[in-house]
Amino acid sequence: MNDLSLTRASLRNHLFAKMRPDDWSLIAPLLEPITLKERQVVEVPGKPITHVYFIETGVVSVVAVNADDHRIEVGVIGKEGMTGVPLVMGDNKAQHSAYMQIAGNGFRMAATPFVEALAKSVSLTAVMLKSAQAFMIQTAHTALANGRAKLEERLARWLLMAHDRMDTDAVPLTHEFLAVMLGVRRAGVTVALHSFEQRGFIAMRRGQLTLINRSGIEQVAGSFYGMPEAELKRLMAEVV
Repeated sequence: MNDLSLTRASLRNHLFAKMRPDDWSLIAPLLEPITLKERQVVEVPGKPITHVYFIETGVVSVVAVNADDHRIEVGVIGKEGMTGVPLVMGDNKAQHSAYMQIAGNGFRMAATPFVEALAKSVSLTAVMLKSAQAFMIQTAHTALANGRAKLEERLARWLLMAHDRMDTDAVPLTHEFLAVMLGVRRAGVTVALHSFEQRGFIAMRRGQLTLINRSGIEQVAGSFYGMPEAELKRLMAEVV
């Protein structure tokens, strides 16, 4: 980042705010502002991770892919966190596909200096480990929802998670993309979305959903939403 006078208070990524001043000084000069387009790939499974992305706006989708190209979303990353979790855990290879589900912007940092910065600072490592733990909790609950929740519950959970990471009630998405993310048929997503619209939870137009009644969506999601979000707050509150 060329302009070191840019204050962290003006940035949206929550991890920046949790860094100690000396840790911020360690990584700030190495941050590169970047515009992230829809479907832009940031990690390729089985390939080395080249950069860590700190998201300011938009949503990254982390998708598990097998040898037969079956795909399902296992996690999302927004302004609460960063990509490149394997680097924090001591590995440099991506296990999953990661790409921009909703376009936005952020900052990226090359993988090698990021790992070097972690080696220099115990406190920076602690922040990143808390973030990584929160993400792993989220992926575990995604597996629970994928295996036990009904389609409407899973869809409601997904909409809430996307909304949490947006600065607006409008979520730019297609039925087809939601079907891939949830691992279901597009027809099922269409039926569920129409049901949500009829109940006044959302408004739809081509390529975009707008949340109107979040509390109603939360009721549909039930216990499949909330615990990872509470754990994220707890973990980040422990960072001093």
